[in-house]
Amino acid sequence: MVSEREAMRLPRLRPVIGVVELHGMIGAGVRASTLFYLLDQVERSPRIGAVLLDIDSPGGGAAASEDIYFKVMRLRKKKPVVAYIRGMGASGGYMAACAASKIVALPGSLVGSIGVISMRPVLVQLMERLGVGVSINKSSPLKDMGAFYRPSTPDEEARLQAIVDELYVQFVERVAAGRGMTADQARQYATGEVFTGAKAKEMGLVDQVGDYDDAVDMAASLGNTPRKTAHIRPPRSMRMRLLERFAVWAATGVLEEVEPLLSKRLWYM
Repeated sequence: MVSEREAMRLPRLRPVIGVVELHGMIGAGVRASTLFYLLDQVERSPRIGAVLLDIDSPGGGAAASEDIYFKVMRLRKKKPVVAYIRGMGASGGYMAACAASKIVALPGSLVGSIGVISMRPVLVQLMERLGVGVSINKSSPLKDMGAFYRPSTPDEEARLQAIVDELYVQFVERVAAGRGMTADQARQYATGEVFTGAKAKEMGLVDQVGDYDDAVDMAASLGNTPRKTAHIRPPRSMRMRLLERFAVWAATGVLEEVEPLLSKRLWYM
């Protein structure tokens, strides 16, 4: 057992910048529970002095995006968080960035898409062609609101729109709070469109235009830590690692066969 005096003589580990990736669609490629776990590990680690949230995401599920947003908000109260938008920081991906202390974006990245959309398939005509029907027993008229097997009624459409409008107001409020704007200012940019990182800087949607190294510099400055980074990724089982290696090997073999043909075709075009 190490005494208190001996512990004081032991070399202390230098702090690092924890890098957490948010790549892919939230709720599909990026599971909120997994990212929440990683951010929780970062928050608890005494060695991580600052966090770099590496974002390349078109957004995703409203609830999952909201879950990540609140976790990043709690994290930044303990450690500075720099969001780096490398490819796309749109919709739910941008909402997560708004929870960070600062946002850095590549000049050519796509930023924004502030808004809410509700989509559902309506398969009435297909089911009629196939001769398929659905028998429904429900406790109330709205129990199957938004069902795929029938068109929505005007009342149902109005209620679904009310939910979209409520989520939209919340999104705008989070952008306004994160970017130091009024709700009216944020609403001007909440048209659902995306902007380049350079344009987003002019609009105040990001703090700085730069690359990955610039984002690391900012995180190091805010956290008063060295520029050393440590990527925090979810653990993978041996089975997943073997499958990944096999997939890379198989894809490489296919590309070696196809690439000459593909190159010639692209070259002549």
